[in-house]
Amino acid sequence: MKKQYAIIGLGRFGNSVALTLVNAGHEVLAIDADEDRVQRIADCVTHAVVADSTEENTLKSLGIRNFDIVIVAIGQNVQASVLTTLLLKELGVNYVVAKADNSLHGKMLEKVGADKVVFPERDMGQRIAHNLMSTNVIDYLEVAPDLGIIEVDVPQELLNVRLLDTNLRADYGITVLAIRRNGKMTLSPNPGERFLPDDKLILVGEGSGIQRFEEKYF
Repeated sequence: MKKQYAIIGLGRFGNSVALTLVNAGHEVLAIDADEDRVQRIADCVTHAVVADSTEENTLKSLGIRNFDIVIVAIGQNVQASVLTTLLLKELGVNYVVAKADNSLHGKMLEKVGADKVVFPERDMGQRIAHNLMSTNVIDYLEVAPDLGIIEVDVPQELLNVRLLDTNLRADYGITVLAIRRNGKMTLSPNPGERFLPDDKLILVGEGSGIQRFEEKYF
């Protein structure tokens, strides 16, 4: 399902998340106080705006509370990062993801209401974007330019279906690497294995195939 995202801060991390979300078919508003940064990404996103995110009236004028998810990707300006996060929550934004440079910064963001704090040193922009796009996606890791490994909750439509009957490889080019069940991992599951409630599936495939799989089942 298409969602609306706002990205505040267009450094390397913010750009990475913004472009990944756009490529997945979502609407993205890109915001930065630096006009050059905004111009560089303007042709790649839905909308791009030069704005100071620490100004409450500016955020209101952008209709920021109407976005499904807002990502605060401001770089080393901790004060601006924290104040922006605080304002977003006070304005009623439903879900705010904020980038932190270190654990202390992360704690401050949590205290002012960030729903999720991410650390770019540990999380690539693509990985975070995939996690955000679906609550059923537990984790995503890009292992090559067009090859990813994804962990998902078993789709409702595949419950009690045998692996060999899913046609995941034929339809999406996806291979089931493993099934996580009751805390235990079964590698290279038997083709006759049936998917059970609460199963977690670890899948590998091309990015385009994974995207089509997500659109179909989630």
